[in-house]
Amino acid sequence: MAGRRLTQQQQGRIQRLQDRRRHRSDQAIPEDEADLGPEQAGLAITNHGATVMVEDNEGRLQRCSVRQNLGRLACGDQVIWQVSGPAGGVVTAVVERRSLLTRPDFQGQPRPVAANLDAVVVVLAPEPNFSGDLIDRYLVAIAAIGVQGLLVLNKHDLLDEAALASLLNRLEPYHRMAYPLLPVSSRTSYGLDDLRAWLRGRTSLLAGQSGVGKSSLIKALLPDRDIRIQALSAATGHGAHTTSASTLYHLPGGGDLIDTPGVRSFELGEIRLRDLDRGFADIAPYLGRCRFSDCRHLREPDCAVQVAVKRGEIALRRLDSYQQLRAALETAGKSG
Repeated sequence: MAGRRLTQQQQGRIQRLQDRRRHRSDQAIPEDEADLGPEQAGLAITNHGATVMVEDNEGRLQRCSVRQNLGRLACGDQVIWQVSGPAGGVVTAVVERRSLLTRPDFQGQPRPVAANLDAVVVVLAPEPNFSGDLIDRYLVAIAAIGVQGLLVLNKHDLLDEAALASLLNRLEPYHRMAYPLLPVSSRTSYGLDDLRAWLRGRTSLLAGQSGVGKSSLIKALLPDRDIRIQALSAATGHGAHTTSASTLYHLPGGGDLIDTPGVRSFELGEIRLRDLDRGFADIAPYLGRCRFSDCRHLREPDCAVQVAVKRGEIALRRLDSYQQLRAALETAGKSG
């Protein structure tokens, strides 16, 4: 495997982190770090709790432990690691993230899923019938971390002309917000070249509800995925269960794709009201233009949002979704 090329911006962030660590030369070297090898840049490919698979600059996989003070790493993290023995190394620092996607764990605490994303690709399909509310949650989460969103309508081969027109009409509110939509078929390869072109040069995460054909799309986009899984399984000792963790793969034409089987929906987690407003780009321009500053956009007089709905500028379903998510945030005390 060819060495991984870092952009100048990535190299700069890593160099600054290494410089800061070296400038602490007046501090004693911890006993457990005295025998470590030199600092090296790496990329977190997959995370199994205390063990992280790091890809070095030569494309080799290194099984690494993680310093406890670093917290939980995410797939896609750029790290500094050092060889600790013939079996692997230890991650000693994490380069500042440009984006981080999290989801609540069982205790409701944010758990890192993927770092340094450029985009999230939401996969839809005519079967199972997609939920507009679920799409809205995805887009709110995408807007909150400041990355691009793409809607992919898979199973295009199941649609006749009338059915396709009906689905595109349902997705019209997102088209108005300038979210790109790509109809594809993993079975016939329809639209896959356009999808590959869009993914090229980006680090993207594929998300979608069960049954939309996400696994088939990943197989089509990553012909060497099974070989990569075998290599990861051998390196981690976790066997086939490696695929149950977020895993980063390099796309043949350029770019990276993160497969996260566990992400079927986006719980709002740390999302706040300002993030919600940002995720509803069709509603946001009308907020603050109502007669009353505390307008709930329900039945208040001179509500700019309700007027926009009557004019067809905002889809009623979108406003209903916004109201439900806002109520949930306020109940959870996340109105900031």
